[in-house]
Amino acid sequence: MAFKVFRKNCCGLDVHKTWIYACIGITDTNGRTEYRQSRFSSFSRGLLELADWLSSYSCKEVCMESAGKYWIPVFNILEKTCWVTLAHPKYTKPQKGNKTDRKDAKWICDLFMCDMIKPSFIPPPDIRQLRDLMRYRMKLTNMLTGEKNRASNCLTVSNLKLDDVFSDVFGKSSRSIISCILEHPGDTFDVKPFVDRRCKHPIEEIQAAVDGAVSREQAAKLKECLQHIDEINAHKKNIETEILRLTEQCCFKLSSVLPGVGQGHANWAFGRAAAVADVQTNAMLALPERGEIPRRASTHPPVTGVTAVTADSVLDLYRFSRHSRHCCHWQEPDVAPGGHGCGGFQS
Repeated sequence: MAFKVFRKNCCGLDVHKTWIYACIGITDTNGRTEYRQSRFSSFSRGLLELADWLSSYSCKEVCMESAGKYWIPVFNILEKTCWVTLAHPKYTKPQKGNKTDRKDAKWICDLFMCDMIKPSFIPPPDIRQLRDLMRYRMKLTNMLTGEKNRASNCLTVSNLKLDDVFSDVFGKSSRSIISCILEHPGDTFDVKPFVDRRCKHPIEEIQAAVDGAVSREQAAKLKECLQHIDEINAHKKNIETEILRLTEQCCFKLSSVLPGVGQGHANWAFGRAAAVADVQTNAMLALPERGEIPRRASTHPPVTGVTAVTADSVLDLYRFSRHSRHCCHWQEPDVAPGGHGCGGFQS
C-alpha cells in the first residue's frame, strides 16, 4: 500500500545526548524517494554543520521527537533557517525488531513525509524563556513550602504553639520570637516587645504558647531551616524581577495580537488581573469606571497564575482555536488542570 507524499523534501532527526542522526527524503516527480543520511555532533559546531547540510539539499522542513531536553538546543539552532516540527514520541514509535538510530531517523522522515505526525505547539523564544522562569519559580515555591513544613515540625516537636496564636508562623512577630528563643535557649523572656500591635491574640496566650523546651538538635535544625527559607525567598525575588521584565514585553505584544486591545488596555488588564489573583499582595490596583482607560499601569505587577497563562498561550491563541479545552489542557497543571476522570466522573 502506497502512502501519499505531502512533503517532497523533508528531514527526520533522531536526537541523542552526544549524536544526532539525520535523514533527508527527496521525492522526484515520478514518486521515487532518495534518502541522504548523516551523523552530527550535538555540540554547537555540529548543530551548525547540520544546518549547513540541510541548506545544501534545500531542505526547509525538519521533524524530530521530543527526547528529554536534548531537542531544545537543536530546535534553537534550526528554527532560524528551517520549519521545525516537534513530535510526541507516541507518534514516532518505530516497529519492533532490528532497531538502529539511522533507521529511526529514516522512520521519522517517512512519517513526516506522509504527514502522519501531529506537531506540538512550541511558543516563540521569548515566551519559552518566560515559561522556563515560571516553572523554576514554581519549583522554588514548592521548596519554600517544604522547608516551612520542616520548620513547623521543629516547633511542634518542641511544643511551641506559635501556629495557634499567629496566622503566619513565619511573619514578623513570630520570626522575632523564634530568633529570641534560638539566641537564648531555655531562658524565660517577655514576648510583648516582639508582638505587633495589630495581633488579635492577647499577650497572655502568646506567652503561654512559647512555654516549651527546644533541644539542641531541634534548635540546630530550625536555624538551618530558617536560613534556607530566607535564601529561597531571595532567589525567588530575583527570579520574579526577571519575570516581570519579560512580562512587560508580553503586555506590548498582547496589544498588537488581540484586535481592539490597545497598549493601555493591555497594561491595565494584566496589572489588574494579576493584582486580583494574588492573595498575598496588599497593593490592589484601582478599577476604573466604565469607559475610562488608565494612562499608567502598575510598573511591578505581582507574579501570579495570570503570568503563566500569558507565558503559555496569549501570543498564539489561533493555535487553540478548535476548542477552549485544547488551550486549558496545554497549560501548566497548577494553572488549568487537565480533564482527568476518576470513577466515571470528570474532574
